[in-house]
Amino acid sequence: MTSRPRFIFHLPLPALALAMLGVLTMLAPAPVLAQTFTVLHAFTGGADGGNPLAGVTVGGPGLLYGTTVYGGTQKQGAVFKLEQRGSDWTLSPLYGFTDGCDGFLPAGPVVVGPNGGLYGTTEFGGCGSGTGTVFELQPPATACKAAICYWSETVLHAFEGSDGGWPIDVQLVFDQAGNIYGTTQSGGAYDKCEGNEGYYPCGVVFELTSSGGSWTESVLHSFDDNGIDGWYPLVGVILDSAGNLYGSTWSGGTSGGGTVFELSPSGGTWTESILYNFGDGLYFGGPSTPGVLIMDQSGNLYGPTETGGYDGTVFELTPSGGSWGFSTLYSFSGVCDTQTLARDAAGNFYGTCALGGAHGDGMVFKLTNSGGSWTLTDLHDFTGGSDGALPFGGVALDTDGNLYGMTEFGGNDLLYCPAGGPGCGVVWEITGLADRH
Repeated sequence: MTSRPRFIFHLPLPALALAMLGVLTMLAPAPVLAQTFTVLHAFTGGADGGNPLAGVTVGGPGLLYGTTVYGGTQKQGAVFKLEQRGSDWTLSPLYGFTDGCDGFLPAGPVVVGPNGGLYGTTEFGGCGSGTGTVFELQPPATACKAAICYWSETVLHAFEGSDGGWPIDVQLVFDQAGNIYGTTQSGGAYDKCEGNEGYYPCGVVFELTSSGGSWTESVLHSFDDNGIDGWYPLVGVILDSAGNLYGSTWSGGTSGGGTVFELSPSGGTWTESILYNFGDGLYFGGPSTPGVLIMDQSGNLYGPTETGGYDGTVFELTPSGGSWGFSTLYSFSGVCDTQTLARDAAGNFYGTCALGGAHGDGMVFKLTNSGGSWTLTDLHDFTGGSDGALPFGGVALDTDGNLYGMTEFGGNDLLYCPAGGPGCGVVWEITGLADRH
């Protein structure tokens, strides 16, 4: 089995990240384009939150939403809004989790729903088994005149174990009917998958359907460590125009390094197809543990991987004649742990390496295709100081081609959040990129 800097059922351990800094191999990127890196907000660990693990969500021009796993009014995590006003950005906390029925530790991003509300997951909590929730946030019904206007939270579902448990990096997705789809890293019908502390259920893909003001959860697929199926789906699913779901698993499959899978609906049931099996990178040196998928207009799938040595890749899966062809578009020459990519209209990829870079604290990169060859451009190397450190979350592009993301640590190096420090993390922006989204 491959290892990861993200410990199953737990948050990243700063000691692990720091221990790896002494053995990092430097990346050799192309020259940097002319662009500007700016810290939009440095978290304090207070009401604004602290130690974000996910990326931000673009809600419109000059509007970002995000989550932090610590901080907030009760120090159990927060959801925030960051809004541009002239040349400045102002952060407004929207909700602070309480470690009650509302859940706590929102490790994944939020998405903007069809009704304008924010939807996301908490890794723990909920009035059930305590194995996480799916939540909705709505703004106040009337105009708020206070300095901080908190939104109201509704728990759409609290997981019980058999129906899923511990959603961690999940980005939810809506279909045209307003149904919600996602994954949990554990739970489900099969309980023989091996975790870091024993054996746990293997995870599920779930659907939430709204009717009469309430939500009903259905398990579409329970993963099984049977030597064929994958298990531990960490990052959610994507949806194509025909209603099929696509996702990845952290482990399992025929070679143990994870899978890319498809779930197709037919007659009220869902059928799983394994599109690709990854080898175990720890033992075979190949790509393994795939991350969040992207689908282009031609139906091709793209995603990142990491190997046992954290030397990641970017891959493409192309459908042809009922099967899928696999190709590696780019292999990182040094440490690069990435789970999420963004793709612009020109077909360029953007992402972060949570570790590595010139200072060992992570980097932001761009991959550009020219004549079938992909070139890496280093957009920013984090120093671990005021600009942040360890960008575990993904990146987001706005319509003007500006790039946004967050780091878990750094910012104000005088502050120590519960996850460690120095610094409670930052929200950053890169402008002046050559291509528009």
